[in-house]
This record gives sequence, C-alpha cells and structure tokens, in this order.
Amino acid sequence: MNPITIGMPRGPQRIVCLTEETTEWLYLLGEQARIVGISGYTVRPRRAREEKPKVSAFLSAKIDKILELQPDCVFGFSDLQADIAAQLIRHGVQVTVFNQRSVEEIFSMLYQVAAMVGQEARGMVLLERIRARLLAIQAGARTLPRRPKVFFEEWDEPHISAIRWVSELVAIAGGDDCFPELALQSLGKDRIIGDGAEIVRRNPDIIIGSWCGKKFRAANVAARPGWEAVTAVREGQLFEIKSADILQPGPAALTDGVEQLHRIILDWSRAHG
Repeated sequence: MNPITIGMPRGPQRIVCLTEETTEWLYLLGEQARIVGISGYTVRPRRAREEKPKVSAFLSAKIDKILELQPDCVFGFSDLQADIAAQLIRHGVQVTVFNQRSVEEIFSMLYQVAAMVGQEARGMVLLERIRARLLAIQAGARTLPRRPKVFFEEWDEPHISAIRWVSELVAIAGGDDCFPELALQSLGKDRIIGDGAEIVRRNPDIIIGSWCGKKFRAANVAARPGWEAVTAVREGQLFEIKSADILQPGPAALTDGVEQLHRIILDWSRAHG
C-alpha cells in the first residue's frame, strides 16, 4: 500500500475567475500563475486577455472548457452566477462565490482571496494602501464648501441608479447620491427609476454615466424630454466613467473609480466655490 502524502496547504493552484475583480487582484498579488481561465469581459490588467483563456461571459460560461482546465477552485460573483456555480459543483469542482456589495465587503473579499493564495501579508499591505488613500480623499471632501448632488446612471433604458459600493464611493469622493435609498437594493431591477421626471425633480448637479458594455452618450442624455431643466445639463456637467473602472467590485472601483469621481467633484467644487 502506497503511503498517503501529507503536505502543508498551498491553497488553490488552478483558479478560474468568472469575473474580472478577482483576476485583477491575483495579478496585483503576484499570483497570476495560478489563473488558468478568465472572463471574456476582463480588461484589467490588459495583459490578462493575452495570457489567459477566456471561458465565460457574466451570465454564461463554457462549462466543458472550464472542466478541461481542471481547476481546483472557481471564483464567481453573486446570485447571477448561481447556475454556472451549480453546474460546476455537480462536476465536483470547488466554487467560491462572493457577493460583495459595499466598500467594506469589497475589502473583505480581497482579504479572503489573498489569504486563500497564501498572500495575506502582501494583501494587507495593498489593502492598507488603498484604505489610506480612501481616507485621504474622504478627509479632503469634508473641506469642500458644498457637496454636489450626483446622479450615477448604471444603465439608460430603463434608468438604473448606482449600486451600493458606487453610492458609497460618491459619498467618499465628496458628493451626495441622488437616489441613496435605491443603492441599498442589490439587484439592478430593484434600482430602476421608472419615471425620468423623478430624476429631473431631484435635479442633480452632476450626471455620471457608466453603461456596462455601451458607450455613454452625453448628448443623448441632455436631449431627453424635460432634462434641459436639470442643473447638470444646463452647466454641461455630464461625464462617463468606464464600467471596468467603477462597476467592478474590486480593486478598480477602490482606486481608479473613486479617483475619477473625486476629480469630477473637485472640478465642480472649484467652479462653484
């Protein structure tokens, strides 16, 4: 009888990332060699698209291709990938599905992934650096003479307002989300604003669009019936932040995403100081 090998745990060695935030984080941790498959939507880091097989969209995945890669762990995100996860689990694959919806939950997810790949110490260094910058942005925002009202549009038809981590980042950057009550809803269908007149009534000072998979068209927004009365439209305060930079609940949103929000709000503040 052959002896059973008993070794120290090394964490998963062959990881498939069904969304891009875990891919970006593993690269930042220097553990990209563990990644054997990624989402086709991955753009951060750019090199990942050249180096790793693309095995999934967001709501669908190439199950056979994933199984051929023989992953010992698959990282997913939210209930929207539950069906993909169930199929993989039935084939004996370990699946870890995160469901981070707030800034603190993003930090928690990043810490867990770092620990899983034996990079807890490096992860903590990176997370402390990110947290310090967020605190500095928040402190600077407190000195602004006035906080703008911000309408963050995640989709245009129908209008979908900001998800929770985006709403929180708007606040950290120095603005006030026009629809804070909707930010508490995790599902996009529950953040639909059925009547565009309500957006006009709340009269945002700044409009930021991030239409996932579609370019934001400021001229189209400004031309919406009745929107000429909106302060942001009158003053030309319509901006785009790419969805990869803000709607990814991972490193991108906590770095590039919030920095872009902060610059937009600072520029507005200087013009209205």
